Amino acid sequence: MRIINSLEIEEQVKKMCIDGCINLDESVINSFKENRDKEESEVAKNILGVLIDNAKIAKENQIPLCQDTGMAVFFVKMGQDIHIEGDTITDAINKGVSRAYVDGYLRKSVVSPIQRINTKDNTPAIIHYEMVKGNKLEIEYAAKGFGSENMSQMKMLKPSDGIEGIKEFILKVVKEAGPNPCPPIIVGVGIGGTVDKCAQISKKSLFREIGEHNENQFIKDLEIEMLEKVNEIGIGPQGLGGKTTALAVNIETFPTHIAGLPVVVNINCHSSRHKKVIL
Repeated sequence: MRIINSLEIEEQVKKMCIDGCINLDESVINSFKENRDKEESEVAKNILGVLIDNAKIAKENQIPLCQDTGMAVFFVKMGQDIHIEGDTITDAINKGVSRAYVDGYLRKSVVSPIQRINTKDNTPAIIHYEMVKGNKLEIEYAAKGFGSENMSQMKMLKPSDGIEGIKEFILKVVKEAGPNPCPPIIVGVGIGGTVDKCAQISKKSLFREIGEHNENQFIKDLEIEMLEKVNEIGIGPQGLGGKTTALAVNIETFPTHIAGLPVVVNINCHSSRHKKVIL
């Protein structure tokens, strides 16, 4: 049995949150550059150039990429041979988030849902747990802004709607979102399971690096096809037209009931902020 002190988790989470809100993943920056070179619209080229400059300035000056430093979302894989000493892992993660958003001067955006009272430290975080074999602890973090989160949709399709119904729904959500989620976007899609599981896997898909596909060849081909179709819509960077409406379409699936076909489309803005640590 391996023992991990909760203070170590708390400190790592604090670092991840601050780092994630300041330093954009290289796969995203490279995608900006690749798409800028392919764009035909000068406006779209300029906007992608601004996004590249923004990432550079944020890194050099150690300031957040965006004023919306999001709601903290975590996916945690916990080895069954680990014992957490001190606080519970949930408390340790939330304390790390609190320290990051207070000490790191990140915007605190979490409020009670009806009275809208700010919690003042961006907690509680959204935490998804998975127990795995071994004695390692993997923590993945994402700062999820709500300009894009608000554009997400869920639908209970009929099994008879099939693959074409899924494609139509994805395109419908992107079209209705338009410029609101700050494109170019990353489109996370969950298919199957139950309502809650479908939403969870759609969120998990957004944690991939740009260019990373589903291991299933059929789903990978569907991701490539839907990215092409989404970019054919022509919304473009910041909604001002162009070929780069999305950087990726990431799809995750889970077995579902014979009577159902749940689909969730969870949209992420161009500032795809996520970090991972393994303890």
